[in-house]
Amino acid sequence: MTKQRLSASSGRLTDFDFSSVKWVHYDEDPRFDYPIKYSVGILGTSPETSTVDFIGRWAPNSYCHFHRHVGDTTSLILAGEHHTVETVDGEEVHKIRLAGDYSHKPGGEAHMEYGGPNGSLVFFSMRAVDGMIFDVLGDGERILNRVSFGEFIQDWKR
Repeated sequence: MTKQRLSASSGRLTDFDFSSVKWVHYDEDPRFDYPIKYSVGILGTSPETSTVDFIGRWAPNSYCHFHRHVGDTTSLILAGEHHTVETVDGEEVHKIRLAGDYSHKPGGEAHMEYGGPNGSLVFFSMRAVDGMIFDVLGDGERILNRVSFGEFIQDWKR
């Protein structure tokens, strides 16, 4: 497993020094009609187990792309307020997660994620299935792009 080390000056989550993290930035995309502004920093990868650990950082009131995690995902809200919106049994479910909230879910659910009024910072550990890690979705959950484990890591290495 490859790793990066984060340090904290006082032990508070908001005091982590992220200067050693290489961030990949994602901004507005003309295919989508909502504000997109987030960054991803990979902390470690394990090709042997098809696992990647990373931090997602959302700008205030901004989204990442509508997507689905293909495999099991663990997340921990490190700072801010993080929103998820998904459809469960035909009903829209909006969850607001705060710093310290932990979740472990199987892959498969399509959802939106966005940062609250002050943005959000989230740790993720994700497992690829059959080499795939995300599906970027359009209207009606139509797959616009399948992102493989290798592509996700290559985007970060560029």
